[in-house]
Amino acid sequence: MFSETAFFLASIPSPHTGVVHLGPLQLHMYGLTLLVAILACIWLTGKRWTAMGGEWELVTRVAVWGVAFGVLGARLYHDITSWSEVPSPKWQGMWEVWKGGLGVWGGIFLGALAGSVIVRRAGANVGAFLDAAAPGLLLAQGIGRIGNWWNQELYGKPTTLPWGLKIDPEHRTVAYFNHATFHPTFLYELIWDVVGVLVLLWIARRFTIRPPGLFALYIAWYCFGRFFEELLRIDPAHHIAGLRLNAWVSAILFFASLVYFILHRRRARGRAPKEPKREPRKKGPTMAIPRGRVR
Repeated sequence: MFSETAFFLASIPSPHTGVVHLGPLQLHMYGLTLLVAILACIWLTGKRWTAMGGEWELVTRVAVWGVAFGVLGARLYHDITSWSEVPSPKWQGMWEVWKGGLGVWGGIFLGALAGSVIVRRAGANVGAFLDAAAPGLLLAQGIGRIGNWWNQELYGKPTTLPWGLKIDPEHRTVAYFNHATFHPTFLYELIWDVVGVLVLLWIARRFTIRPPGLFALYIAWYCFGRFFEELLRIDPAHHIAGLRLNAWVSAILFFASLVYFILHRRRARGRAPKEPKREPRKKGPTMAIPRGRVR
């Protein structure tokens, strides 16, 4: 009895269901988590954009189209890279977002693309808007991971650490069915993303970065953490040369965004106006001329 109690206290519990019933209504917590994540992203992006002199109206327009295309892109990426996991019938299961299964890369790509079109048509600076949205996007990704906790999915390898995540038998993978606690990768990414938000906000205040440099740093930060997260995860995934597909994507995007940021900084410095050369002062006696009227 004591050992069971100690085991329970030394692990993170998981909810037994991801659905909350409110009378005749079924509230899917995964979907609610996504909604909170989206609202947090809109709030932080709007706050930063208006501080730059932009208008809230543009933020709301970008949010409508960016969220719609972002969810579409995220789901398509998941379906394409994990087609075997899509519930049958495929044509119906591929759109059941509330059951989980969103690929962040597809969401960022299509969402950013749609948002950029709206910003450009409004006559605003696309790079500046991407920089304004970068911390908010990272915050949304962190909050969104809580949805994986509700669904008991995308956890890591078995662990006996005190913060191990307890997974119900029906949600365990076959290879690790006899294990009860696993690495809470959702929590790792949540912490990593929140720290990243604080770092990006500090960089934006401390340094002058030419847009969309901050967006590139956001991609690099997320990919660095995501790479190591992929090394822990045990959910089914395509492997290339022994590494999960998303680990390769993370590594490639990390180096690409870092190289872009470095080259972008150098290019910005090269374009900076140089101070005119000052002629050296001539040596010799000088005469002080009084500023007042000479009498």
